[in-house]
Amino acid sequence: MPPDPAELLLQVAQRYWEQDRTQEDIGRELHLTRWKVGRLLDQARAEGIVQITVVHPQTRRRELEATLMTRYGLADCIVVPTQEHEQDTTTHVVRAAAHYLRTRDPQLRTLGVSWGNTLQEIAAILPSGWAHGLEVIQVNGGISRSVRPTTAADVAMSIARSGHGRASLLPVPAIVEHAGTRQALYTEQFVQETLAKARTADALLFSLGVLSPTSVLVRSGAVTADELTRLRAAGACGDVLGHYLRPDGTVADPDLESRTIGLSLADLTAAAQGIAVASGPAKAPVIRAALTSRLCSVLVTDEAAARLALEP
Repeated sequence: MPPDPAELLLQVAQRYWEQDRTQEDIGRELHLTRWKVGRLLDQARAEGIVQITVVHPQTRRRELEATLMTRYGLADCIVVPTQEHEQDTTTHVVRAAAHYLRTRDPQLRTLGVSWGNTLQEIAAILPSGWAHGLEVIQVNGGISRSVRPTTAADVAMSIARSGHGRASLLPVPAIVEHAGTRQALYTEQFVQETLAKARTADALLFSLGVLSPTSVLVRSGAVTADELTRLRAAGACGDVLGHYLRPDGTVADPDLESRTIGLSLADLTAAAQGIAVASGPAKAPVIRAALTSRLCSVLVTDEAAARLALEP
C-alpha cells in the first residue's frame, strides 16, 4: 500500500529540517529518488508545512526601539521579533545581546556581570576571542544551595575565558538572613574591592528576573515562601540583581533589600553603561520597573515584551 501523500510530505520535511538528513539519505530510507525528495521539500515550503525564519541580530523592530529610547532616555535599544515558541524567543534575544557585546570591543575592557539562565546562555555562545584582555567582575552574590548546573562564578569565568581575560568573583550569598551579616561582609576587603571594580566597569550586563516560585532565588531558598508571599502582597513584579521592585520602580520590601548583597540600585543608575536583557511577556512589568528607575541605558528584549512594557 503506497504511503499517504500528506504523511510522506511530513516525513521528508522532518528528516531534512529537524534531523539534518541529506536528500540522498532520505531517498534511500523512503525508497524515493533524490529528485522526488527535492520536489517534496519544495512542496512542504509552498504549503506552509515548513516556515523558514531568518534569525539575525540585525532583524530588529526599529520603530519600537525608537519609542523605548525616547520615552525612557535609553542610549540604545535592541528589540527582536517574538518567535512562536518561548525558547526560540529567548535564543533570539540572547544572540542579539551577545552580538551587541561583540560590537563593543575594543572599547570594552571591564565588564560587570550578574548571573542566571539568560546570562548563562549568553556566556555559552560568546565565541573565543570575542574580546581580548577583558576583566569580568561578578556584580552580585550567588546562591549557596545550587539548583542549577552553572553557578554565578561559572558565568563570570566563562565570559572571561572567551574574552581572553580574567574574572574577579564575589563568593558571597545574593541574600543573607540578617542585615547585620550583610554589613559585616561589606567590611571585608575582597567584597569592597570587587564592588569598587564593578562600579567603575565600562559596562554592566544583567538580566531581569520575574517574581515566581520557579525563580532561582526562590528555588535555592535565598527567598523563602513567606518572603515570596510578602513580595506579592507588596506589589513586587520582579528583581534586578536581587533587588525586588514594583512596576513603578520602587523597592517592594525594605527588609529584603537590606539583606541583598551586590551593586545597589543607585550603582546601577550611575553605571557608565547598563545592559539589561529580558525576553517574554512575563518580563514586561520588571522591564517597565527597570526603565522607569533608569537602571539601564541599553535594553535587549523581544517585541511582545516591549509592547507590553510600553502599555500604560
